[in-house]
Amino acid sequence: MKSRTERSTRWRVLALGVVLSLSLAGCSADQLSTGFLPSKPGLTDKTASIISLWNGAWIAGLAVGVLVWGLIIWCVIVYRKRKDDNTLPVQLQYHVPLEIMYTVIPIFMMGVLFYHTVKTTDELWDTSGEVDNHISVYGKQWSWDFNYLDDDVYYAGERIALTGKEGDFDRLPTLYLPVNETIEFQLHARDVQHSFWIPAFLTKLDMIPGEQRVFHVTPQETGTFVGKCAELCGEFHSEMLFQVKVVERGEYDAEMQKLRDAGNVGERGAEFDRTYKPGGSY
Repeated sequence: MKSRTERSTRWRVLALGVVLSLSLAGCSADQLSTGFLPSKPGLTDKTASIISLWNGAWIAGLAVGVLVWGLIIWCVIVYRKRKDDNTLPVQLQYHVPLEIMYTVIPIFMMGVLFYHTVKTTDELWDTSGEVDNHISVYGKQWSWDFNYLDDDVYYAGERIALTGKEGDFDRLPTLYLPVNETIEFQLHARDVQHSFWIPAFLTKLDMIPGEQRVFHVTPQETGTFVGKCAELCGEFHSEMLFQVKVVERGEYDAEMQKLRDAGNVGERGAEFDRTYKPGGSY
């Protein structure tokens, strides 16, 4: 019976090893280097530091896990009960060096993680630098308004009913950004709380009625990306999507001119916010 159990255990370990090997074989080097985040270093001026923090935390966590698993397995093997050994092991009430070790080491580890987390988040939300473009974004049920303040034009979005068919993405509101220029986003909500999220930028910030939230970002590669609301905001929250197109300055200016030619001049500001009456109605 014992040998059968041992063989069964060996086969399970072997099967687990095969599954893990196949899983890792299907992962590209890029996926592993970015920690499977939907971005890459250099996409914006912030993504490299965020990915570094993410991967560092995972590596540290796995290292601790391997150490703990190794110690557990070692204890199980070395201190297992032997046959015909009926002696009670030495009982210790405390072990001061050991207790100091497993108190100090976790505090040190958490301190290192805290330091790097604060350093990265401070860089992420730093708004002290110079800005090339200011864009005011209003989230609303269930679309987006984009004000290009330096160009004095705006885009007014309407709810897009998604059909699940090809072409839905092309009908979404489109936010244009010039590549290699620092953007200041000024975020607002017209009615309920929303959240401005561009997954590829690894940046998300809540939009709260009556408040302005600000962050800076510099897109460093051209391309088309997905944006979405990340705060449950009502019946059609899942359809509150938008496109982000990072383009060269010439194409950006051409899109601003299209808005100007369409009569979208000025700013679509807080005058379009929902007005609440006493008692919670509107």
